[in-house]
Amino acid sequence: MPQNRLKKFLGWRETIKPHITLNDELYVLLAPFRLPLILTVLTMMFGTFGYMLVDDMSLLDALYQTGITFTTVGFGEMAPISDIGRIFTISLIIFGFLIFSVAIGIIVEVLNRGELKNIIKERRMLYNIARLKQHFVICYHNEFTIQVTKYLRESHIPFVVIDPSENMDEIATKYRYPYFVKGEPHTEEAILKSHLSSAKGIITLADNIADNIATIASVRLYEKEIGRRRSYLIISNAHYTSDEEKLKKLGADKVVTPTNIMAQRVNAIAIRPDMENLLQEFLYKQDTPLDMEETVVKKTSWTTLKKVRNVNFREIANVTIIGIRYQDGKFIPMPKGDTTITAGSKLLLIGPSEGIRKVKKIIRKTIQPEEMKNV
Repeated sequence: MPQNRLKKFLGWRETIKPHITLNDELYVLLAPFRLPLILTVLTMMFGTFGYMLVDDMSLLDALYQTGITFTTVGFGEMAPISDIGRIFTISLIIFGFLIFSVAIGIIVEVLNRGELKNIIKERRMLYNIARLKQHFVICYHNEFTIQVTKYLRESHIPFVVIDPSENMDEIATKYRYPYFVKGEPHTEEAILKSHLSSAKGIITLADNIADNIATIASVRLYEKEIGRRRSYLIISNAHYTSDEEKLKKLGADKVVTPTNIMAQRVNAIAIRPDMENLLQEFLYKQDTPLDMEETVVKKTSWTTLKKVRNVNFREIANVTIIGIRYQDGKFIPMPKGDTTITAGSKLLLIGPSEGIRKVKKIIRKTIQPEEMKNV
């Protein structure tokens, strides 16, 4: 224990390893090299003892003579060699040449198959994925994935893409996926390779509901298996509104239906064709002066049972409460100053990003900050 505390204090930490290291697969591919290696060791031992017996060399001279003879370097003789010693030397050279020929043949065969290169590349990828924290695992590559990963990159949110496509290497290069896993997302192997244990959540964007169901069920089972304290955030897509409720019952936190979103957008444009979508312009793009977020008021928060006018978020951080949703589901848009903030309610905040982050920290405090009392 004291040693672990000392390492933590000094900033030392053990190398993070993936759940699947592919060591077994690597050993299988390297197994053919065992025969040439064993023959090399036996030949070195045989040559060393042979020179010691035939020409009465010392152990070090015999070992050196065997090495330069076996590798056909040709540095010459360490000491005068007898006729029997020369015949022994010729045999050693021929045997060494045969061993090197076999070894080169094995190397060429393994490299031509390409399996060793792929295993080493995937192994390196798994170690990089294991270093990620609070990342998102995105299942299946399609047009939705391309757009989602684009915005995640802009927001500097790490992610891993899982897809069973054979040409996943080319896809990842083309669409700039820094981390990817080749496989079916609902399998245990893919879950372990994506290092889901340290992820924030999963986004499953399959083309059919069956794949989404399988992925959601697998993630929730894995969550129980590892005893995770905080549930994964699971976001899914559904092509039909009838599937939305099914996915939520199975464990999805959020379900996005493209047809509904498109219909709402088309209706808004049709009703007000001259009005630009300011929310999309400001809220869904990066580096904009306006942001909107929702935050929960806990029982321990000092804002519990306070009036909206008394929290003074606008004066302290230029942030405005534009909506309150109570635990019973009642929503109050643009609440007046005498509206009460209750425990468990959700506040819809709008303002600059930095100001919203500051307000969320203030809400989490149990005692009203001194800076708030003087406003």
